[in-house]
Amino acid sequence: MCGIVGLLVKTPTLRDQLGELMVPMLIGMTERGPDSAGLAVFTEMLGEGSRKISVYSGLTEEGDDFNWQALGHAINTHLGVAANVEAKGNHAVITLAGSAEPVKHWIRETYPRLYLLSTGRSIDLYKDIGTPGEVAARYDFKHLRGTHLVGHTRMATESAVTPERAHPFTAGEDFCLVHNGSLSNPYGIRRMLEPMGIGFETDNDTEAACRFLEWRLREGDDLETALQKGFEELDGFFTFLMGTPDKLALIRDPFACKPAVVAETNDYVAIASEFRSLAHLPGIKNAHVFEPAPEEMYVWNI
Repeated sequence: MCGIVGLLVKTPTLRDQLGELMVPMLIGMTERGPDSAGLAVFTEMLGEGSRKISVYSGLTEEGDDFNWQALGHAINTHLGVAANVEAKGNHAVITLAGSAEPVKHWIRETYPRLYLLSTGRSIDLYKDIGTPGEVAARYDFKHLRGTHLVGHTRMATESAVTPERAHPFTAGEDFCLVHNGSLSNPYGIRRMLEPMGIGFETDNDTEAACRFLEWRLREGDDLETALQKGFEELDGFFTFLMGTPDKLALIRDPFACKPAVVAETNDYVAIASEFRSLAHLPGIKNAHVFEPAPEEMYVWNI
């Protein structure tokens, strides 16, 4: 049992309040997921020639004391890449001029215990072990700004409680997924994808779904086509919430065993596993509130 939350603000003036509105949503899912928590927030898109990398140092010996500025200086010195580093304890967002791939390869080789969380022009990702309240305070979620976000609270049932296995999961650039449920064929999906050179970082079943859907997008499917192929290939019980730079997408399996509720107003679309995480939102009394149907796609644009 886990908790999912999502929030997309339609009104530009609310973008500065995105984190403040989201924190009670995430904490409201504590009973559904006290082991670990995380979120992906989508911010204003960088220019085509720039990328952001979210990085976690909690697995290093230095932990919260990791020298992020030295890392930025080393990237500049050894790779000749201008890197700006914004750090919050054991987490940092590195903004680069140029391709992210050479920098990611160099970080993996030089700092193997740093964990690369996400890459893209829009996405920043945070996840860690601890209760949702602890994780939200650790990374100052209430001050996050952006257009939309995807969050998760985890109660581990099929793999260990570690930062790597916390949600959201990412693949490729600017794509993330959170999951409430369990898949029965994640290793079949892995066997399908691995011969194509698609690697996996954990034994979490959610990673299989994330990498499958991102693979379909990379192969040229639009999001709706990729999700339809997900219905055909992914077996089990699931509610998936996904984020891209300009969309939130929600699907449930054909049996709709895992709960979800949506509230939509002229100002926002809010999604949670239970209504209590939506009850504080402004204008909720006048929102269109509904339960998503099984095996249906719900896609919202910013």
